[in-house]
Amino acid sequence: MPDYYTLLEVSPKATTAEIKRSYRRLARMHHPDLNRQARDIHIKRLNEAYEVLRDPLKRAKYDARRLEEEQRAAARAAIRRQQEQKKREAEMTWMQGAFGFIRELKKELKEDT
Repeated sequence: MPDYYTLLEVSPKATTAEIKRSYRRLARMHHPDLNRQARDIHIKRLNEAYEVLRDPLKRAKYDARRLEEEQRAAARAAIRRQQEQKKREAEMTWMQGAFGFIRELKKELKEDT
């Protein structure tokens, strides 16, 4: 999912007027008639972003989808970290495990006294 806020160079808390101002500035900058090196695809993406962010209903839906995607990405990252941690623990040598066990045993004995 494209990040329309980044594309229009505004913050997610931007007002409609700020979005419009940024869109017009970028559209002038990237319009093929005014900039010979501009790509048609870029102006199409700007138009798409502006269409979504200027309409309050479309923007609300977009923000909800964006938040849901961020939460999913955070959950995937947490799962990946857990899997990496388990993998590191599984890669522990026999000697490391024995010394770790002794260390933990000493800690518990100190706590008991």
